[in-house]
Order: sequence, then structure tokens, then C-alpha cells
Amino acid sequence: MKLEAVELIRLNVPLKSAFRTSFSSVNVHEVVWAHAITDVGEGWAECGANDRPDYSSEYHTGAMAVMKQFLLPDLFKLGNDLTAESIAPTLFWAKGHRMAKAALETSILDAQLRAANTSLATYLGSTKTRVPSGVSVGIMNSLEELEQFVAGYLAEGYVRIKLKIEPGWDYEPVKMVREKFGDDLLLQVDANTAYTRDDFDLLKRLDEFNLLLIEQPINEEDVLGHAKLADYIETPVCLDESIISADIARDAIELGAAEIINIKPSRVGGYIESKKIHDVSVAAGIPVWCGGMLETGIGRAANLALAAMPGFTLPGDTSASSRYFETDLTEPFVLVDGHIDVPTGPGIGIDPIPEIIERFAVSREWVRA
Repeated sequence: MKLEAVELIRLNVPLKSAFRTSFSSVNVHEVVWAHAITDVGEGWAECGANDRPDYSSEYHTGAMAVMKQFLLPDLFKLGNDLTAESIAPTLFWAKGHRMAKAALETSILDAQLRAANTSLATYLGSTKTRVPSGVSVGIMNSLEELEQFVAGYLAEGYVRIKLKIEPGWDYEPVKMVREKFGDDLLLQVDANTAYTRDDFDLLKRLDEFNLLLIEQPINEEDVLGHAKLADYIETPVCLDESIISADIARDAIELGAAEIINIKPSRVGGYIESKKIHDVSVAAGIPVWCGGMLETGIGRAANLALAAMPGFTLPGDTSASSRYFETDLTEPFVLVDGHIDVPTGPGIGIDPIPEIIERFAVSREWVRA
């Protein structure tokens, strides 16, 4: 097929409540969408970059700039030879910028699959029609507030709770949740690199709470440090920010640094690379699960298709639209008996609602061949 144009849409979507991690607190989901126009149809995707380079080195304004100045010109040059599978090899020369690359690849993959009347789930080899849904709980102002939020999410039916932690907000919150909600609760924690090798004894204290995993406790570049931590504590160590490709995943597994892997498509350059990481992990007997970046329905739909692959054996962060937004930009995803249905329509299987886009759009810019 041939890429004719891409519309880059900046949106500011209010969150229902502030979401705080060890590196930021946000009240508005500031996001960029890529809307690809090809000669066989259109496709949609959400860029995972935050408004600031806090989770990774990418940020949404920078992602837009690199797409316009470097990535899109190369894709336009492919002419009729464009396929979603050709994008990563074409853009390989550009170091990093995986979230920008993922947005373009996914929007073109969506157009390609819609034209073929094939769902993303089918393309990826997914086997489930619905996936269990966990919820990520941000850092709170008090234990009482945390208890209230966790109780609310469990009442809604979420099957797993993930607590964001940081130094000073770790042992006591985890202890409270475990004691209040029982040993049967599927519970895990996410540090977003907030600790160092000097904190191993502190992190070992969390072993007593029988956690599913501790996610990305130390710096993403310290893969060896994670291997040392995995040997030191009983709680399984899960890598998130460290895993940027299938090759890195393979190395981390061989080093013993990754007992579980969180696959975020935007972090690794798209769904094609995500499938490769899934396959590497399954071959090594390593469980995987699907993380998230506060996605609207456009990003959430694609993540659900990925989370339905057979190696995703742990509940992911593919929560309902109502977890974050009063109003989603697509038909909302709804939690039913702790699960969310995987879209079955062509491509990502869902479309944005034009009038809601207009309500939240900050800017819309066309880049043409």
C-alpha cells in the first residue's frame, strides 16, 4: 500500500483523579494520536509518550517533531512498497524514538488490517476473547485514602491490584492492603526505578506479603543489578522500562534479571516487536503481562488484542475506560466479571468519536507525502 498523509492530533483528556507515580503526578492525559491515510484506507494509533520525558526519554512534543522531520519522510519514500512490517527496518537507522515509531507503525498496521478485514488479535495470534483486568493504583496522600480506592476497585470487580511505590511509600501501604483485603488478593507493586542497589534490604521486607511481583525496582540500565536483586529476594522481579526489544528481553532472561516481563507496545516500538518479546519469553518459560500508559480507547483496544495472546498469563493494566476517564474518545471499554472483551472488528476494532475528538483536541496537523 501507499502512505498518503498522517494527521497528528494533540489531545488533552482530563483524568477522573490525579494519578501519581514515583516520577510524576498528572491530572490530564496529554497525548498524541497518529491518523494514517493510505490508498487502502485509514488507521489510528496512540503515541505512548508523556508530556514530560519522565517515564522515558521521549515526550509527546518531541515525538511529533521526530515523526514530522525524520520518520514520515522516509515512510513516504517507500511509495507502494509500504507495509506495517517494512516500517521497523526502514526506520532502524533512527536511534531510539520507539514510541514515535510505534505510533506510526500501529496506525499503518491498523489501516492494513482493516483493508484485509482482519483483526489485530487475529494478526498477533491471540487466543482469548476476553482478558482479566488489573488496576494500577497511584501513590496516595494517606493510607486511609489508599484503602478507600482499593476497596472501590475491588468492588468494581478488578482481579488484581498494583500499587505504585517509592521510598517512604512502600512497606506500610503494602502491609495495610494485604492485611485489609486478605491473602487471596492478587497484589503486586511497581517502583518505576525509584530505588537503588542500596535499598535491597528494604525491598526484601516486602517478601512477607506474598506479592505476584515487584516491577522495575531500580534503574532501567542496571540489568545486572536486577539480577542481583532477584537472587536476594523471594518476590519475583519484573522488568518494564529495561525491556526495549526482544534482544534485550533475551539477554535479561539469560542473566536472571527478568523473572516476569511487562510488555508495553509503545515502549518497545510497536506490536510487531511486542509479539517477538512474547515469543522469546514463552520459549524461556517467562510469564508476560500487558502494561499501559493511561491510554484512551484507541490505545486500549490494541493493548487488549496483545493481552489476549497465549503467553500473557498474568492480569495486565488493561482496565476499563472508566478507571481513568469520565469520557473516553471511543465507545468505552467496560469491565464485566473482572474481564474486558477483546475487539473483534478489523484492525484495532474500534473507531474514535469525531465530536469527542473535537472537544479534547488541542491541535490537528497534517503531514503529507
